[in-house]
Amino acid sequence: MASRSRVNFLDLASGDLLDVPHTPRVLPRVMTVPGIISDLDGYGSNDGDSDVCVERKIIVANMLPLHAKRDAETDKWCFSLDEDSLLLQLKDGFSPETEVLYVGSLKIEIDANEQEEVAQKLLENFNCVPTFLPQDLQKKFYLGFCKQQLWPLFHYMLPMCPDHGDRFDRLLWQAYVSANKIFADKVMEIINFEDDSVWVHDYHLMVLPTFLRKRYNRVKLGFFLHSPFPSSEIYRTLTVRDEILRGLLNCDLIGFHTFDYARHFLSCCSRMLGLDYESKRGHIGLDYSGRTVYIKILPVGVHMGRLESVLNLPSTSSKIKEIQEQFKGKKVIIGIDDMDIFKGISLKLLAMEQLLQQRPELQGKIVLVQIVNPARGSGKDVLEAKRETYLTAKRINEVYGSPNYEPVVIIDRHVPRFEKSAYYAVAECCIVNAVRDGMNLVPYKYIVCRQGTACMDETMGIKSDSPRTSMLVVSEFIGCSPSLSGAIRVNPWDIDAVADALETAITMRGSEQQMRHEKHYRYVSSHDVAYWARSFMQDLERACRDHYSKRCWGVGLGLGFRVVSLSPGFRKLSIDHIVSAYKRTNRRAIFLDYDGTVVPHSSIIKSPSPEVISVLNVLCKDPKNTVFIVSGRGRSSLSEWFVPLEKLGIAAEHGYFLRYVSTELWTSSRPLFYRI
Repeated sequence: MASRSRVNFLDLASGDLLDVPHTPRVLPRVMTVPGIISDLDGYGSNDGDSDVCVERKIIVANMLPLHAKRDAETDKWCFSLDEDSLLLQLKDGFSPETEVLYVGSLKIEIDANEQEEVAQKLLENFNCVPTFLPQDLQKKFYLGFCKQQLWPLFHYMLPMCPDHGDRFDRLLWQAYVSANKIFADKVMEIINFEDDSVWVHDYHLMVLPTFLRKRYNRVKLGFFLHSPFPSSEIYRTLTVRDEILRGLLNCDLIGFHTFDYARHFLSCCSRMLGLDYESKRGHIGLDYSGRTVYIKILPVGVHMGRLESVLNLPSTSSKIKEIQEQFKGKKVIIGIDDMDIFKGISLKLLAMEQLLQQRPELQGKIVLVQIVNPARGSGKDVLEAKRETYLTAKRINEVYGSPNYEPVVIIDRHVPRFEKSAYYAVAECCIVNAVRDGMNLVPYKYIVCRQGTACMDETMGIKSDSPRTSMLVVSEFIGCSPSLSGAIRVNPWDIDAVADALETAITMRGSEQQMRHEKHYRYVSSHDVAYWARSFMQDLERACRDHYSKRCWGVGLGLGFRVVSLSPGFRKLSIDHIVSAYKRTNRRAIFLDYDGTVVPHSSIIKSPSPEVISVLNVLCKDPKNTVFIVSGRGRSSLSEWFVPLEKLGIAAEHGYFLRYVSTELWTSSRPLFYRI
């Protein structure tokens, strides 16, 4: 039975190019020799001036940057842009002339008879192309495979028991692939692959690049992972590990928040796919079937203008005054997290409890305000995390609280942006204690809000030239930790260390707090979301420069598909040409590798089969042929295996020992030494 790799090479040998559809802007590339595309790519044609091409970016993500609600009077859907969405904010990194299209799902379900009308409305008004997934498929795709299998694994939780995530389910995987295919089909409906760049976001769509690359082998395709990427020891437990890796490798550029995440990905590619990587002109490149897949390491930033505009709202000013009055005479420590088992909320509360126990004099003087965002997933783990959070907070308040004082305040409801900004502005310390997380922009937002604006200064009674301070306690397991050198980094599992860090933060001298804040603010303000998007797209353009300087063939079936990229001088090895040349020539030299050619690598029996001996015997009997077996194996084994073939030449031990025919003695290619 032929192996998968052999089938792929048979496909390559067929010479069938990928189906590249004709587009009106560029003449089709002409095939002049079987398997060879001519250098006439259409760019130098004399058919007249071409239309001016508008630069377009296609942003693909699980959810569109939109809010939706039904109008009570008309019963029609009304949509508005989500100004806080990262996908919307990254537009600031592109030139004003750039057209940005969004492909993704809606947060609400649209009836089938309304989908066409809604799709047209979203495209015309918001440049959004919705993907309408059937409800059952959406549930299996997002709540099933994404949240119950990928999300825990990428956060280092293996399904060792039912309480630790769901084990691999083939039906959920099929739903994941089907959903990715629907997203890819939507991109294909709108793309001009010659000019457009496609930027895919996050772990929900990791096999989508395979579908796009299979249809358009020269598409400019980037991917950014917003979650952690686990170590190879964790990732290798995933049943579909190769399919996902190959899906990502069908991109031209893959982005990660930190070096650790990128290092884990490279290690997985090396250990599981046998790929090599190296640094090329300051960029990390993976060699994948002749293509170079580049790796980018750059943490995302925040939208400075958006945060500052929220700080200037009257509602924010009013909320700041309310919070100041509520916690008058107390130092506020702020925490804002999703209700998730990886956010470490309960560990944070335990550290607060430890601090109050160690330092009784702080009772009544500090308060931890924990804002809990709604959970993005569902399951027993979320319910258990919520239950533990409330029980811990209740115990702390009963032991260390008083009628007019609650050490821990839990806000478990939808909190608007202006209210979060108000808490950021008032809090003297922010703690992010996740046991594993992606980037987490809470510290960045806190720093910007503590810097404030002129309007906020007036509300808080602060002079414009007064020094600004902020203190951060961050987990060493979150993506933003390496970027915030002035933060107090902690191991969230070490309750004593976190308690000590909180004490250090709230008792630190004002001058040192100011120095740390200024350092952080300089970094956050200069590495905003626009800088991140602009840098990624510049590197994507650089990664795609040689798309038309090489010949490309599609190889493999299904999710194992990849593009083989070869130099312009490459000529496909045609069986007919080989046979014709073989018959015409009078002298032929045939060199055959042993392991992998004469004998399969997977074979337990390493001696050649009778069929192989028979074929070699026919070749050796032809007086025009000189046949050699080349191997790293020893002389004794090779001599024993090929006893019947008197005229067979053997190069043993990688050519160190040679024998032209079986009747000759072995000769060695030992180096010659000269006496001087």
